[in-house]
Amino acid sequence: MPIDLNADLGEGFGVWRLGDDEALLDVVTSANVACGFHAGDPVTMRRVCAAAAGRGVAIGAQVGYRDLAGFGRRRLDIAADELSADVLYQLGALDACAVAGGSRVRYVKPHGALYNTAADDPGQAAAVVEAVAAYDDTLPVLGLPGSALADAAGAAGVPFVAEAFADRGYLATGRLAPRGTDGAVLTDVPAVVERALGLAVDGRVTALDGAPVEVAPASLCLHGDTPGAVDLARAVRTALSDAGVALAPFAGP
Repeated sequence: MPIDLNADLGEGFGVWRLGDDEALLDVVTSANVACGFHAGDPVTMRRVCAAAAGRGVAIGAQVGYRDLAGFGRRRLDIAADELSADVLYQLGALDACAVAGGSRVRYVKPHGALYNTAADDPGQAAAVVEAVAAYDDTLPVLGLPGSALADAAGAAGVPFVAEAFADRGYLATGRLAPRGTDGAVLTDVPAVVERALGLAVDGRVTALDGAPVEVAPASLCLHGDTPGAVDLARAVRTALSDAGVALAPFAGP
C-alpha cells in the first residue's frame, strides 16, 4: 500500500521563518500548515498553500493552542467549547487560503501539546473532532493510533488516519517520548531512515526501552523544524522508494 509522507510547514511568523518550506514541499506528499495560533500568519499561510497546490501536495490544517510564545508546545487548560471554536476558526482560515491557492484543506492534524493532550484526554479530543465535524465531517483527522482522538473521531463518524513519526522517540505505550527526554528527537540520517523503513514496511517501531510497538501507519511525519529536516526528508523518501514503497497523499491534493 502507498504511504503518505507529511511535514509541518508554515511555522514562521512575520519576518521570522522556521524551516525551508519550499524545499520540503518538493519531498513530502502532505503538508501540515500552521494556522496562525501556534505559528504562522495570513501571508505565510497563503504562500505555503499556493506552493503546495502548485506541487500537488495535500494541504492539512495543523491546528494548535493559542500559544505563539510557546510555539504551541505548552498544554493549556481550556474549556471544550472554547477549544472547539479555536479549532474551527483555524480550519476555516486555512481553507480560505487553500481555496485562494487553487486547492482545499484535505485533513486536520493537531499540533504539539494539543496533539499529545488529545491523544489521552477524551474531552479535548472530542472538542477537536466536534470542530472538524461542524466544518466538514468528511475531513480526516490525523493522529496517533489507539488514542482518545481516534476514539472521538470514530464516535463522531469522522475519518481517522493513523500516523507515525520517523524522527521521534516512542514510549512502550505507543505515545511519543516527551521532548527533553534522551532519544526523544532523532536527527541522525541513518537512524531516521531505519525508523521510517521499519514503520512503512513492518508497521512497528522500537520504544526507548527496547519494547516493540505495533503502529501500522498510513502516514509518516517528519518535523519541519528538526535540524537538517530537508536532508532527512530527502533521505527518507529515497530509501522508501528504493524499498519499493509507493508514496502518495492519503487524501487527494
